[in-house]
Amino acid sequence: MNEPEFLKAATVQFQHQANNKKYNLLIIEKFIEQAALEQVNILVFPEMCITGYWHVPKLTAAEVSALAEPIAESPSLTLIRSLAIKHQMLIGVGLIERADDGRLYNAYVACMPDGTMHTHRKLHAFEHPAISSGDRFTVFDTPWGVKVGILICWDNNLVENVRATALLGADILLAPHQTGGTDSRSPHAMKPIPLALWEERETRKEEITAAFKGASGREWLMRWLPARAHDNGLFLLFSNGVGADDDEVRTGNPMILDPYGRIINETWAADDVMVSAELDLSLLAMSTGRRWIHGRRPDLYQILTQPQGYERDAISARFSNVPPAP
Repeated sequence: MNEPEFLKAATVQFQHQANNKKYNLLIIEKFIEQAALEQVNILVFPEMCITGYWHVPKLTAAEVSALAEPIAESPSLTLIRSLAIKHQMLIGVGLIERADDGRLYNAYVACMPDGTMHTHRKLHAFEHPAISSGDRFTVFDTPWGVKVGILICWDNNLVENVRATALLGADILLAPHQTGGTDSRSPHAMKPIPLALWEERETRKEEITAAFKGASGREWLMRWLPARAHDNGLFLLFSNGVGADDDEVRTGNPMILDPYGRIINETWAADDVMVSAELDLSLLAMSTGRRWIHGRRPDLYQILTQPQGYERDAISARFSNVPPAP
């Protein structure tokens, strides 16, 4: 079979409901059917979109465990997997995983057209002390002759993770998030967006659009997201939640970037939305970042694997107000 020159990809933003898997799965199924009508090959949903996200820090460990599902027997994934087979589509969704040893993970699962599943466990999980961090990268083959990698939210903020995923052969990076409108604790990074602005979005459309496009939304993403795609010569499919998520407002901005870091399609709508685009696979081979990778000097990079003494676990690193000096 000849490898295609183009793939159709789509990425979704939607406002999930906390603990309401039935509702979230209904919304996910609606977007899958829309993607099928558009003949989408790869469809990306946000981080923890099945279970809900920012209410989780307020749960007890027992409540988090009750929300989790084992991947192989997951009722939620049984539905998604069947739709992936039906529509011959790669569908990525996020949930809380209960592993065979009882550990819990912020997980993202790519359900494949042949019924197989690939699971990525967030490498830098900070949502709850009961949720463990993963310990490996996730890159896999697809029926279309390209390799796909997965990194969840904060995983993408550490440049080493994206480079490692690229070195493992990823041509396309699935980047599910729940971000924007959060207190980053850095003085010139994203800040909270008032919940009232989201609740009054129908009458304050110019304000909500400005907020989603501004320093706590799209402007924040533009400081680093295109660089991840450009520097590593890969397509990047960014998905995000939108709207009120417990006491924070997610800013959406799902977008599809090419291997030069150029945005192919995006939205800043304050609503549940899917954006799609054709991925021109011929761009991969000669993209700037992919060419530059051939000039790497691995003999100089030992410092990247040496502890510096100020490393922290994900929770204390995420929520600390005073980082240690490097």
